[in-house]
Amino acid sequence: MRFEVLTIFPGFFDGPLEHGILRRAQKQGLIEILIHDLRSFTDDRHHIVDDRPFGGGDGMVLKPEPIFRGVESLLAGGGPDGSPDQSPAAVVLLSPQGNVFNQAEATRLAATYSRMILICGRYEGVDERVAEHLVTEEISVGDYVLTGGEVPALIVIDAVARLLPEVLGSETSAVNDSFADGAEGILDHPHYTRPAEFRGWRVPEVLIGGNHAEVARWRRRAALWKTMRRRPELLQTANLTGAERSWLERLATGAERDATKGDEPIENVSDLP
Repeated sequence: MRFEVLTIFPGFFDGPLEHGILRRAQKQGLIEILIHDLRSFTDDRHHIVDDRPFGGGDGMVLKPEPIFRGVESLLAGGGPDGSPDQSPAAVVLLSPQGNVFNQAEATRLAATYSRMILICGRYEGVDERVAEHLVTEEISVGDYVLTGGEVPALIVIDAVARLLPEVLGSETSAVNDSFADGAEGILDHPHYTRPAEFRGWRVPEVLIGGNHAEVARWRRRAALWKTMRRRPELLQTANLTGAERSWLERLATGAERDATKGDEPIENVSDLP
């Protein structure tokens, strides 16, 4: 997949894209990330990309001309020989007014598009005609305000790229993440590594015993319990069995022991995974 970013701060991306999985995926040719300076799509001597809002008010608004010119230029010449790229492309505006980004949206974007053009907003926002007549997706990374769309663009790139084939190196890594479809929309189970005891805190014995069926059962219970404690709203839409829901209800009322204590039995859950 090709990611192309339109921003007035192209240097912002120099560091984050040179580390970890994104760097490796680029070097292996699994993804391509291109950063474009929005000011290069202006035609005035000062490369002005913003202006005061009509009707008055604080701040500045990004002008429509450079953004339209930039996106249309990228779409018109994106092919390997300079011809128009005919592959499905998402034109994304990063904006607090967009649809809230989540794992389901990342999965949809990864499956639908082979190319994404990400427009980074700044100042008081972007001329509304960009949202109305140019973009195909308007995305928010949460209900809070940031200084610009550069951080959200990195979030979208990272979340979508790791879902692409071979990027993580393991076919099951993305599937088993929290919020992934394979994880049924619940939080991931707790993870432990060596040493087995640290400052008096021991790893649950079940994880050390080598019984893979018991490990899988413990991880499922621990994931459900962790979700109930930290993000209970996720359980409303999670794909749970009747036995699991009944068990969680008993945990909530204190009728069962803590699911994360893997060395202790938990009554009446033999039909759980």
